[in-house]
Amino acid sequence: MNRIIKLYFALILIVSVVNAQPKTNYKFDFGSTAAAKGYTAITPQNIYTDASGYGFINSSDIKAVTRNKKNAATSDFITSSKPFFFSVKIPEGNYDLKIILGDVSGTSATTVRAECRRVFLKNIQTKKGEIKSETFTVHVKDSIIRDANGNAVDKVKLKAREINYFHWDNQLTIEFNDTAAKICAVEITPNTKATTVFLAGNSTVVDQDKEPWASWGQMIPSFFEAKDICIANYAESGEALTSFKSAKRLQKILSLMKAGDYLFIEFGHNDQKQKGEGIGAFTSYKKDLKYYISEVKKKGGIPVLVTSMHRRSFDSAGHINNTLGDYPEAVRQTAQEENVALIDLNAISKIMYEAWGPEKSIKAFVHYPANTFPNQDKKLEDNTHFNTYGAYQIARCIVQSIKDNKLPIAKYLKMNIAAFNPAQPDAVENWYWPQSILQAAVKPDGN
Repeated sequence: MNRIIKLYFALILIVSVVNAQPKTNYKFDFGSTAAAKGYTAITPQNIYTDASGYGFINSSDIKAVTRNKKNAATSDFITSSKPFFFSVKIPEGNYDLKIILGDVSGTSATTVRAECRRVFLKNIQTKKGEIKSETFTVHVKDSIIRDANGNAVDKVKLKAREINYFHWDNQLTIEFNDTAAKICAVEITPNTKATTVFLAGNSTVVDQDKEPWASWGQMIPSFFEAKDICIANYAESGEALTSFKSAKRLQKILSLMKAGDYLFIEFGHNDQKQKGEGIGAFTSYKKDLKYYISEVKKKGGIPVLVTSMHRRSFDSAGHINNTLGDYPEAVRQTAQEENVALIDLNAISKIMYEAWGPEKSIKAFVHYPANTFPNQDKKLEDNTHFNTYGAYQIARCIVQSIKDNKLPIAKYLKMNIAAFNPAQPDAVENWYWPQSILQAAVKPDGN
């Protein structure tokens, strides 16, 4: 009898522990009919709350459309005339997202971004009656630093502007966009095997949260196949090597890094503004770069140095002025001395900017007349930060450099990516980007 009682309480304990663990995988059936077997039904009335742990946010004009009831998962869908957001409370980590989209009685066109406008699927079109299944791998993060046992030991020092970012909020937020986004189902599965490519940098790398600003870090996930690689962008506007470290952003990355993961390191724009004894490109800056490299290698990771792209500054002959001083050269020297891979974005961006010239290059940066965006009563003239077209072209430079450097992760790039020549950037007239409803007229930190 005592043995039975002990077994009973042991079972109760196991069930309690299992129930206490946060859920990490989901299957959502979007529409108004009964959910497919094994799925959770999602209707337009499912607004996100912490209690439910999932639902729509910042969204209006959402509607469910039912075509037939032959297949519960694909016979109906949710759509909107505006971009709409779906959020799920989920622990930090890498996840595979499977999006089932289309219309059994019509066509569709869908762009999918996650967290802060991190693009994964671009203008996926379905023919009339066609249903497509698309998968991508996304990194979800929070600001807590944990030890090897999962115990909280510290926290990233977030700036006030970061508090409302989608990527620090213990949730996975998905943005569905384009002319006819029709979402039938979403499946979320943890991915513990993918190689994680961490990004450390400033405003030219960070996932910019609002239009019209953008950076290469939020564009590059769309170039990789799902499941084997996950981009984890920890860059933040206004950061230098020293401030990134003091805010414990590097510590956060290292706490998550496993052997074989990467850290792409791109700083310089803000580092060059630092003053004081012993501070400079070939002194403190190189020393800090070597510290990052050493710490990554201790974790079995692979550091990759990236020189800062130029600012948009032309001389009278149409050539780019070097506004970054010795900082790009210090990165080149450090890469050679430490025998690590180098992506010379500084040299590549010079070629691309001069190919555009002073006038065409404006189309790649945040230059817009007054009243182009809400509450923007003055014209925007930012020669450091990119719009979505410019950010995508910089991302193409990074991707081509990954190939040219023969980095092992190159094998996980999508097969249909054409070679990129920075002397012949893509025509801005062919650029397509359905804008998010998240827009602002405030320039990011840094310059």
